[in-house]
Amino acid sequence: MMQPMIARRIFLIGIPSLALSACGGNLLGPPDAGTMYMVAPNFPPPPAGGEKVKWALAIRRPDTAAGLDTDRIALTQPDGTMDYYAKATYPGPLPSILEQALLDGFEAAGRIDAVAREQDALHADYDLAVELKDFAAHYSQPNGIPGVAVSITVKLTTAHGREIVGSFSTIQTGTASANSAGAAAQALQQALAACVTQIVNWTLTAPYPVSQQPAAAVGEKPAPQ
Repeated sequence: MMQPMIARRIFLIGIPSLALSACGGNLLGPPDAGTMYMVAPNFPPPPAGGEKVKWALAIRRPDTAAGLDTDRIALTQPDGTMDYYAKATYPGPLPSILEQALLDGFEAAGRIDAVAREQDALHADYDLAVELKDFAAHYSQPNGIPGVAVSITVKLTTAHGREIVGSFSTIQTGTASANSAGAAAQALQQALAACVTQIVNWTLTAPYPVSQQPAAAVGEKPAPQ
């Protein structure tokens, strides 16, 4: 007589479990994956006739302002507080994205044959130190369409001795096409492309490091001044 009762109790316990599994998938498994937004600027082909530099460049891993060393898409609220878009990320940490964009920008310029990340251990004549100060969507009113800003400062230093040759800062702004993480990421990509183009053009004006120019041959007369 007891066997049917036991079987019935097991069946009744199983019903709520099946119902929970059917209508509450997030409760029993991992949360829904967010959306990943690419930020990889495309650079136009270089103009014909540009003279190539004769030195090598190493791009140092960028330093970032607080809150930007992440793969999350940053925003600032109207009261100035920093936040991030929910369930929205970049493919990797922002410093890596900026580093790759700079590398792509120099290669696309077609005026330098030797450029790499510092960690690639390239024999370099110059190092490019990079500081990312702003890379975010900025809201002036709640739920409005945000503006975006990208602010980068670079310092060109000699690879041997770390002597500062010069520094350059650029700020590019824009407006997203809609109030969404995707629209903000697209506007940030456009601003980043403009910043990188300016940085590349400025950097490539540097001459060959004076301290690393080959010494004159013995007996060779110095060039007239």
